[in-house]
Amino acid sequence: MQTAELVALPLAERLQAMEALWDSLCREQAQTQVIPTWHEPELTKRMEAMDRGEVISTPWEEAKERIRRQAQGGANISR
Repeated sequence: MQTAELVALPLAERLQAMEALWDSLCREQAQTQVIPTWHEPELTKRMEAMDRGEVISTPWEEAKERIRRQAQGGANISR
């Protein structure tokens, strides 16, 4: 599929395509476990901020459902 074809899809279908692409990339990355060295300091910083309670996170399944509702014209995406 070409970029122009993807851009022409409705929002919900683009989100589904993005999710499928992301999932495929995650599966491939899980096999190779290639993490750039410059990511490590940033990941450490973010994990420490989470440990201190400075960052509020949302479980992936909850975030994904909120995005799906928003894409379908449903609920507000705010918490």
